[in-house]
Amino acid sequence: MADPTDEDAGDGAVDLFRALGRQIKLLRERAGLTQRELGQRLGYGEETISSVERGRRIPQPELLDAADEFLGAGGLLSAAKEDVERAKAKARVRHPAWFRDYARLESEAVELHEYGNHVVPGLLKTEAHARALFGMRMPLLDEQTIEQRVTARLARQELLTRWPAPIVTCIIEESVLRRPIGGREVHRGQLEQLLQLGQLRSLQLQVTPMDRAEHAGMGGPFILLTPNGRSQVGYLEVQNVSRLITDPEEVRMLAARYGSIRAQALSPRDSLTAIEKLLGET
Repeated sequence: MADPTDEDAGDGAVDLFRALGRQIKLLRERAGLTQRELGQRLGYGEETISSVERGRRIPQPELLDAADEFLGAGGLLSAAKEDVERAKAKARVRHPAWFRDYARLESEAVELHEYGNHVVPGLLKTEAHARALFGMRMPLLDEQTIEQRVTARLARQELLTRWPAPIVTCIIEESVLRRPIGGREVHRGQLEQLLQLGQLRSLQLQVTPMDRAEHAGMGGPFILLTPNGRSQVGYLEVQNVSRLITDPEEVRMLAARYGSIRAQALSPRDSLTAIEKLLGET
């Protein structure tokens, strides 16, 4: 996965992603469509279309093909797929040093399970939600660092739409979904994105209600990750300190704990209903 703002990608890659974004925007406007309308017709969220048009998110081959056909680009967008892939191959994700080992493993994942009890999992965040979180970090991050981390965060989300698709499950506490990070509009956008992502066949999203009298996740958030061709590992992160867990017994205990948390959560179908209800209250 690549970060368009990474200096190793070169100015050419940055210009390519921005140029493609401008082309898609011009074609969309010529068709008289809003970003939301185009996203609905192509099977993507408004947030994704907006990020691609601004050059913040790398346009995936499937999106380029779909946009090319629907907008009548005559092969102009599809022809750029090889250039995009070459740019991605040259780039590296610009993450904080303490996060890079995990990010590398995540990019190779065939299976990922995440429990979040404080924030929305990174793979599910909208651009606006991610920017709001990075903007409130203490000590404060400068604007350039915020933009770099937002772009890197969005690049990680390629995991959810690539093929073959990895198996992904996420469990989120209801309290997380009630906290209006970034304000009402940002919060609504985040809930809407969760509803959309919850429709993916490769993702199972569950919510743990606040009224549960028993809770197996009081020890905090964690991730279980299986890289392609390798054994499952665990990942813990707190206060910008991260730890990869490779000891088989520790990983086994995390997996057992995740199973218990998942059993105490709402089913995927009921979870989407709960998110819809929260959205209606927002």
